[in-house]
Amino acid sequence: MPSFLDREHTIAPAGYSRWLVPPAAIAVQMCIGEIYGFSVFNLPLSRSLGVTKPTAGDWSLPTIVLCTYSLGLIILGLSAAVFGKWVERNGPRKTMFASACFFCGGLVIASFGVRLHNFALLTLGYGLVGGIGLGLGYIAPVSTLVKWFPDRPGMATGMAIMGFGSGALVGGPLGVVLMDHFKSPTSVGVSEAFLVMGGLYFVMMNFGALIVRVPAQGWVPEGYVPSTETRKLVTSAQVSVDVAWKTPQFWLLWMVLCTNVTAGIGLLAQASPMTQDMFGVSAAAAGGFVGLLSIFNMGGRFFWSSYSDVIGRKGAFCVYFILGCILYLLVPYSQKLNSVTFFGAIASVIISMYGGGFATTPAYLRDIFGTMQVGAIHGRVITAWSMAAVLGPQLVTNISAYQKAHGVPKEQAYNTTMYLMACILVVGLICNLLVREVDPKHHHREWTA
Repeated sequence: MPSFLDREHTIAPAGYSRWLVPPAAIAVQMCIGEIYGFSVFNLPLSRSLGVTKPTAGDWSLPTIVLCTYSLGLIILGLSAAVFGKWVERNGPRKTMFASACFFCGGLVIASFGVRLHNFALLTLGYGLVGGIGLGLGYIAPVSTLVKWFPDRPGMATGMAIMGFGSGALVGGPLGVVLMDHFKSPTSVGVSEAFLVMGGLYFVMMNFGALIVRVPAQGWVPEGYVPSTETRKLVTSAQVSVDVAWKTPQFWLLWMVLCTNVTAGIGLLAQASPMTQDMFGVSAAAAGGFVGLLSIFNMGGRFFWSSYSDVIGRKGAFCVYFILGCILYLLVPYSQKLNSVTFFGAIASVIISMYGGGFATTPAYLRDIFGTMQVGAIHGRVITAWSMAAVLGPQLVTNISAYQKAHGVPKEQAYNTTMYLMACILVVGLICNLLVREVDPKHHHREWTA
């Protein structure tokens, strides 16, 4: 790669404004967050041969979702874990460029997969190659922002990860517009849409890579005094990634993220059929409800993570788990009242805390392990997301299907799942309460950024 991508060439000069870093982070995160809007391609892909309706040889919807959306999220977590140390060593610019190459290159490969009706190419492009781009693009901006905003790490990570959550609001409508433009009697327009989106995203992601910088070693914001408040578990020490993942704190935080995401993504993934089954609303209304949840998912990432700067990361997760548990227990009551408005309010708050958990986690890791290799540590922790991305939707889908198959009315088929999600959050709460400061024997003695 060209030398200007190297970490030493991205060290900020005197006078560089740290407020240029959030736009760089959002530029990357908003592009890779397109995966949240992938559902707009599901039905067109399921009739890529028949065009107007599925025909013999067309791909099934469950297979499409598993080998694109689900696989992409799984590879996100795995690639973030594998390449985390490489990200810290090479800096954000090289990582963002690599992310753009993988993610956008994956869209190009997927485009050819659709055009040739080759499912292996579609899986390779969107699920595997694109998934690596997701993992690289997810952790690099977050790690950099934590270093630039030691005074407000929750707010900083909230800004970046809010960008990922907003990807569906941009990518979903963009995909629909492009498919409508390119569709023809012989094409559903997905192949062409993937190509155009790959080109647009490549430009936008490299804009972020161009303006991003890392702070010089020893830099701190003017007037900043490191916190010594033990109740917030904010450390001034550093722990390397190879040591961090062997500590109980790492695995407790892994469980904290996994339980929070399992509960939230289970609701988010089934929000449309749930509202239709529980309240008899139309598919269009259910689709609008999913859009509302996306807004709360995005806004919660900034609101809750910023609020964690006030009450501490441990306190914030206590709110997520306690309030979330209560709200899940109220979902069956909303169905009993037949109040879709009440259910909508409950689900919106739950999803806001689901998003908040994502945004608060990097700051929590920074508080516990320091900033030295927080990106690499974050990369390993978000394998919890990969696990939860499978567990949550599968639990909600399979348990509700089992209930329906055994004679439970469809409007009540989700009640057991909601009680289970409340129990999962209790497990997360216990793990969060057990988090303590890292034993000083694990602290790194000679830290170089």
